[in-house]
Amino acid sequence: MAQLVSPRRRKVKILATLGPASKTPDMIRALYFAGADAFRINMSHGANADRAELVANIRALEKEIGRPLTILADLQGPKLRCGKFAQPKVELLYGKTFTFDHDPTPGDVTRVELPHRELFAALAPGARLLLDDGKIVLRVHHVDAARIETRVEVGGFLSNHKGVNVPDVVVPLPALTAKDRSDLAFALEQGVDWIALSFVQRPEDVAEARALIGGKASLLAKIEKPQALDRLAEILELADAVMVARGDLGVELPPEQVPPAQKRIVGMARTMGKPVVVATQMLESMIVSPSPTRAEVSDVATAIYDGADAVMLSAESAAGAFPVEAVAMMDKVACEVEDDPQYYARVHFHETETDATTADALSAAAAQISRTIGARAVACFTISGSTARRAARERMLVPVLCLTPKKATARRMGLVWGVHAVETRDVKDFEEMVEKSKRMALRTQLAQGGDVLVLIAGVPFSTPGTTNVIHVVRLTGDELKDYG
Repeated sequence: MAQLVSPRRRKVKILATLGPASKTPDMIRALYFAGADAFRINMSHGANADRAELVANIRALEKEIGRPLTILADLQGPKLRCGKFAQPKVELLYGKTFTFDHDPTPGDVTRVELPHRELFAALAPGARLLLDDGKIVLRVHHVDAARIETRVEVGGFLSNHKGVNVPDVVVPLPALTAKDRSDLAFALEQGVDWIALSFVQRPEDVAEARALIGGKASLLAKIEKPQALDRLAEILELADAVMVARGDLGVELPPEQVPPAQKRIVGMARTMGKPVVVATQMLESMIVSPSPTRAEVSDVATAIYDGADAVMLSAESAAGAFPVEAVAMMDKVACEVEDDPQYYARVHFHETETDATTADALSAAAAQISRTIGARAVACFTISGSTARRAARERMLVPVLCLTPKKATARRMGLVWGVHAVETRDVKDFEEMVEKSKRMALRTQLAQGGDVLVLIAGVPFSTPGTTNVIHVVRLTGDELKDYG
C-alpha cells in the first residue's frame, strides 16, 4: 500500500481562492504543495463550465496525492448596485443633492436608477448609503416609494453599477437570489464540500440555505453585515462554520470597529465549537509584490494566535502576480507562529467551557491526557466528523487523526484546526479500531515506534453521536509489517 502524504507542520488551515492566475492543474498542484489545504471557488465570476473544470482539476490532484481536498463554493449573495450613467463617470460633490429612482434612463450628476425597490420601503431619513466600497457616503433626507433623496457627505467619482452598502438597516432581501439558487444547485451537483452564504443578516437566512443544501455539503455563514453581529449566536447555532468577511464588514463598520468584531466572532465560534475562517486583505500587497508588508504578516499572525481554524487568501491567489508565493508566505507565517513557545498559552487565552455531554467530556479528557503523558497524536473514528470537531475545539498540543469511512466527512475537515483526515474502511469491533488507529498513525507519520496514542471513538461503531470510549496505546513500530 502506498505511503500516505505527510500532515502539515501546522494546525491552522489555509484556504486559497482560485481564479485566472491559479486555474490550471499545474497551478492548483503548486498551491497545494506550497501549503493550501482547501480551495475557494468564487461563484460571482465565471461560467459553470469554468467552475466544473476547477472542481475536476482539484479532484484529479486529490487522486494523485491520496489526500482528501476541500472545495468551498462561495455564493455571490444579494449584491446591491446602482444603475448606468450617460457618461463614463460623474463626480458627486460634498453638500450636493443626489437622487435614486426607478427610471432606467442613464443617470447624471443629480440622479441614477437604483433597481432594488425593497430599499425604498426600508430606508428612513438619516440612514447612510455607502457607494463603491465606502468611498462615497450619502445621507438620506427624504424617501418615498419613487425616490430616495440624499445629500453627499463624502464625495467622489461614481461610475456604472457600483456597489451600494446600507449599514443602518436590515435590508429586506433574501440572502439567496435566483442566481444563488442556480449556483447552489450546480455546486451541489459538482460535489463541493462547503457552501459559503454571503451577506447573512438573520438566522432565517441560514435556515433557508440549510434546507436547500439538504445535508449534501456543510454550510459556512459569512459575517459581513453589522446586523449579523446583533444575532451572531443564533446564526452560529444554525451554521456549520463562520467566516469573518472583512471586506464588506469593513465597509459597513467604521474601520476601528472591525478588529473587536473579528475578536468577538472568533471567540464565539470557538466557544460554540464551530470552525472560523478569517478572510480578506490578509496579504493584499502580494497581489503585485513578491513579499508582504510587516503589517500584513502581523495581521495573519494575530488571527492564528487568536485560534482561527483557517486563514484565507482572496485576490492574492486568484488574480495576483504571485499566487504560489502568497500561499507559501501564509504557510511560513503560520508555522513560525505555531513554533512560538507562547503560542499555546495565547491560543488558550480564550477559554472554552466543556459542554455537559459525554462526547465533549471525552474530548476535553483526551486533550488533558495527551498533555500529561506526552502523546504524539489523538486519533478518532467518526462518521459525521463531530468527534473530530469536538477534539479540534480543545486546541490540543498534538494533531488530531480523523479516521472516517465517509469521503465527504474527510473532505470537510480541510477547514478544521489541527485535523488530519484519512478516509478508511469502517471497523467492526474495538480491537480492530485499536489496530487500525496504530497503523494509520504510523503510515501518516504522525507517530512512530515507542510513541503513545490517545484514541476516542463511539461504541457501537458506525453510529453517529455515540462517542463514549477513550483508550491509550503505545506503538511498537511493528504494526505495519503485515500490511506493506
